[in-house]
Amino acid sequence: MASKLKIKLNRKSVRNQLLKSAEMMAICEEHAKDIQSRCGEGYETDTHVGKNRVNAMVYADTYKARLDNAKYNTLLKAVRSK
Repeated sequence: MASKLKIKLNRKSVRNQLLKSAEMMAICEEHAKDIQSRCGEGYETDTHVGKNRVNAMVYADTYKARLDNAKYNTLLKAVRSK
């Protein structure tokens, strides 16, 4: 009979070595830049390490981009179109 295998993750190591790593930051930044390129002019990205993991965001930086996003949901459509 096969024995049951139990795996217990070391959450602190996963958080620090994987979720907060430079490699994960590069992956998140790549996805954010891809979304930004689909949005057009006036949209910017920001990537930073938070409390538990890397965070990336795309936001409307100019007034024109904010109006565009409010009227056409540009950011939402750019995220969904992937």
